[in-house]
Amino acid sequence: MKNIFSSHSFGISEKFTTFARQMEKIIMGIDPGTNLMGYGVLKVTDNKAQLVTMGVIDLRKYGDGYLKLGHIFERVTGIIDSFLPDEVAIEAPFFGKNVQSMLKLGRAQGVAIAAAIHHGVPIHEYAPMKIKMAITGNGSASKEQVAGMMQRLMKIQKEEMSEFMDATDALAAAYCHYMQSGKPVSDAHYRGWKDFVTKNPGKVKRQV
Repeated sequence: MKNIFSSHSFGISEKFTTFARQMEKIIMGIDPGTNLMGYGVLKVTDNKAQLVTMGVIDLRKYGDGYLKLGHIFERVTGIIDSFLPDEVAIEAPFFGKNVQSMLKLGRAQGVAIAAAIHHGVPIHEYAPMKIKMAITGNGSASKEQVAGMMQRLMKIQKEEMSEFMDATDALAAAYCHYMQSGKPVSDAHYRGWKDFVTKNPGKVKRQV
């Protein structure tokens, strides 16, 4: 006799598992830096965000710029492997007057993006002002104000806060993306190498 109940139950279980996955999302935030690169991971369940982890990638002991870039790729790759984010939100470099600093920061951000693309994780890029506005309501907010707001929003105990605000900046990028989920608000969005090259022709050196 055909067991219609077990077959029907399997169908319900399969649908429920799919639904549960749709209701849960892991977002990784990155605050690019050449000495300290912040990262933060959020878990979103039933449209509620909670802190998974946050910290910094310390690059200060690497004197050579290329060694720093290699370490960034290695560490970002490790974090992605550990927490399996569904999406990455990264802060866009701030354009200042120091061209060399801008170049180094752009490289650091590019390597972090490359690590995410390598894992097939969609990337959303947000301007610093947009992140600050989303978190504090003030596009000119200080790092301290962003950190204080993230501490309250995530209910983080004082002793759990990182000594480096690069971590809370990264968490803010992830939270900004969580707040804007479902809305076309990110400043840039990359789904793969081809998409990245198409949208950033000036960042790619072509072989002649």
